[in-house]
Amino acid sequence: MTIYPAIDLKAGRCVRLLQGRADAETIYHDDPVVPAQAWKVAGTKWLHLVDLDGAFEGSSSNLEAVGRIIALGDLRVQLGGGLRTVEAVESVLNAGVERAIIGTRACAEPDWTRKLIKRFGPERIAVGIDARDGMVATKGWVEITETPALDLARKMSDLGVRWIIHTDVATDGAMNGPNLQAQQEMAVAIPDCKLIASGGVTSAQDLEDLNALAFSHSNIEGVIVGKSLYEGTIDLGTALETYH
Repeated sequence: MTIYPAIDLKAGRCVRLLQGRADAETIYHDDPVVPAQAWKVAGTKWLHLVDLDGAFEGSSSNLEAVGRIIALGDLRVQLGGGLRTVEAVESVLNAGVERAIIGTRACAEPDWTRKLIKRFGPERIAVGIDARDGMVATKGWVEITETPALDLARKMSDLGVRWIIHTDVATDGAMNGPNLQAQQEMAVAIPDCKLIASGGVTSAQDLEDLNALAFSHSNIEGVIVGKSLYEGTIDLGTALETYH
């Protein structure tokens, strides 16, 4: 099970939001390269970056920070937030991002998603499916749609998508543990996709529970860990040694 340390970027800084709410922001580092370097030293090979300005506003002020993180070297980066045009996706992939995460437009325009998969290949594109109470949330989780998350995931799989990042919005940043049932249901719904679980991972026990789930559902490839790293409730080095 791959552990993806998360760095959320807003106005060039490393922040965390509670349940995706822009008005519930905690600033952890003025320079996001600081945690990126720390996670690299701890042994991670991957980082999960979220461009919150891109997600909320559709435009970014964080690409310079993304570039400096990539320049650290020996890190593979997946990046999401505001990637709503082919040009935006191409730009970040050309800049050294390993995997681009699309969300809002994938939900609205399946043909666009198919086009991206064909152009860049299924290993370079992931679809982020963010859900509250089982329904898809878009535009930085501001809009809750009438689309069931499992239905969207099946549709994406049929289009050739092979990476799904499933975030349970209600648990994200709340430090109350992950929604294991929602992640299990998602894994069952998309047997041909690799699933990265996100939201609520707070403790070593949460990681153990998700790892057990991954044993019974082999398409659960990884887990995103965010606030728990910054609050110190999970030690990244220990987690990486346990689940490498």
